[in-house]
Amino acid sequence: MKFTCVLYMSSTLNTIPSTVYDSLLLKLVAVLELTQKPDGISTPQAKQAVLQATNEFKSHLFNAKALAENLPGGELNIDDQDNVIKMLTILRDCKRDQLIDLSSRSTQVDSAVGSQMFNDVGMEIDSMASTPMT
Repeated sequence: MKFTCVLYMSSTLNTIPSTVYDSLLLKLVAVLELTQKPDGISTPQAKQAVLQATNEFKSHLFNAKALAENLPGGELNIDDQDNVIKMLTILRDCKRDQLIDLSSRSTQVDSAVGSQMFNDVGMEIDSMASTPMT
């Protein structure tokens, strides 16, 4: 449970602000609007406006990418993540098998001790052994 809390706190402290993505979307919309105008980019002013809007979008995209790359814990690509998941699955299965083995041994010991106790009918219980000394 503590591990989950640490992951939760870590993810909330190291996030990319939503304003970064909002500004990216606005810059992309600006580029699209300029390129989809009825008169297109036939004039030098229109070409200059598209170039400026495109450069602003690229700049914001570069900043967002830098923020995303610098997030802690983001070093694993998809293949690495799949390998970690496979490794953890194998580890879980091994631990489950060990637990089943331990459980069956414990049951065998309990039944052996229990049958031994029932066979020792002459065993006496010392009441002093279970009484605390004051």
